[in-house]
Amino acid sequence: MTVESVKPEAQIYADSELREPALAGGGAPLLGHGWKLVRDPLAFMAQLREHGDVVRLKLGPKTVYAVTTPALTGAMALSTDFKIDGPLWESLEGLLGKEGVATANGPRHRRQRRTIQPAFRLDAIPAYGPIMEEEAHALTVRWRPGETIDCTSESFRVAVRIAARCLLRGDFMDERAERLCVALATVFRGMYRRMVIPAGPLYKLPLPANRKFNRALADLHLLVDEIVAERRASGQKPDDLLTALLEAKDENGEPIGEQEIHDQVVAILTPGSETVASTIMWLLQVLAEHPEHADKVAAEVESVTGGRPVAFEDVRKLRHTNNVVVEAMRLRPAVWILTRRAVTDTQLGGYRIPAGADIVYSPYAIQRDARSYAAHLEFDPDRWLPERVKEVPKYAMSPFSVGNRKCPSDHFSMAQLTLITAAVAAKYRFEQVSGSNDTTRVGITLRPHNLLLRPVPR
Repeated sequence: MTVESVKPEAQIYADSELREPALAGGGAPLLGHGWKLVRDPLAFMAQLREHGDVVRLKLGPKTVYAVTTPALTGAMALSTDFKIDGPLWESLEGLLGKEGVATANGPRHRRQRRTIQPAFRLDAIPAYGPIMEEEAHALTVRWRPGETIDCTSESFRVAVRIAARCLLRGDFMDERAERLCVALATVFRGMYRRMVIPAGPLYKLPLPANRKFNRALADLHLLVDEIVAERRASGQKPDDLLTALLEAKDENGEPIGEQEIHDQVVAILTPGSETVASTIMWLLQVLAEHPEHADKVAAEVESVTGGRPVAFEDVRKLRHTNNVVVEAMRLRPAVWILTRRAVTDTQLGGYRIPAGADIVYSPYAIQRDARSYAAHLEFDPDRWLPERVKEVPKYAMSPFSVGNRKCPSDHFSMAQLTLITAAVAAKYRFEQVSGSNDTTRVGITLRPHNLLLRPVPR
């Protein structure tokens, strides 16, 4: 399934016609709406559309504008009046830095995308196929029938290993994947709290939660420094993304700085691994909760492969499997909240947006909206069949964003997610075991709290 995006026709409003967005109710003294975004953020974001297409929120002393409709989020993503910035990105600066492709804007962002884009071209993806196959099937071999799978560590292990082996040519052992898994869980939850409750001085106090957060963040940066140092020490220059970064030039033709190299590797390894791993967790949960679709995936794999192990070359033929992946991402998007900042006085849908204003929107809320989807909370992969996908409004499903901020690794990610889903469903059925908790854990990303499954051979 591919949801294409085109720029909507701009509607011209006179200044006198622009409206002030309504203020959402339920704010608390000092914290504003931050307490609701901590207590039950998914429900809070999902109900905002009832108050308008654009709604004002208070996060501490700051006014933030929430955009609630697919059309307006698409218009914002494609408009030069808004840039990557705001509470989300400010909270992520401790991890992503200010010089990587995830957070840069303007000429630097365009130059960085040109550096990394060749690694993710459609014609480059098949070269990663053998690695994706090997890692996907390694999961099925490592799992033992009847034993309990810790889906968090297993999902991170395969996500990190595929990213490291394909893009960084790194010899990443399981220990590094485990370090990344543990550290990211702490960092992303801590950064979410810093986004919705901007109480800067409190986060500098030597409290246990702050010390834990700082240790995890330091370990992430140490991990990246190890990757770069090992490559430099090896003297090798394989044709991969890390070599491209080490040989990249800036706007003046000079080698890019060490901080930019560091931030670029962080942007490749950490958010990508977190989002892919979270999606794999949800896919495993889907296979356990919806055995009818797991059986359908297994049958599709059998019909395509004739019983041999599923291969990368089969991915394009696995249409139901692909639709299962897309539907899982619709209901449980790894990235559920995003922010932008207005660079000039502007408008969205007839609402006045002042220069410097922060804007927040939730793919989770938009992708579960009953106005866009029939049976909006049901898991229905068939909604992505060609004859039905036309019912989905434009921008109501944009798992990799749109415009110049579209994730460059969209095809890379979809290929590995479809292949992993096919490989594990073809070999096993899954059952949740005692102690498993598949409720949603909210940080900057969404993942199950503690998904534990038992594989049962087919």
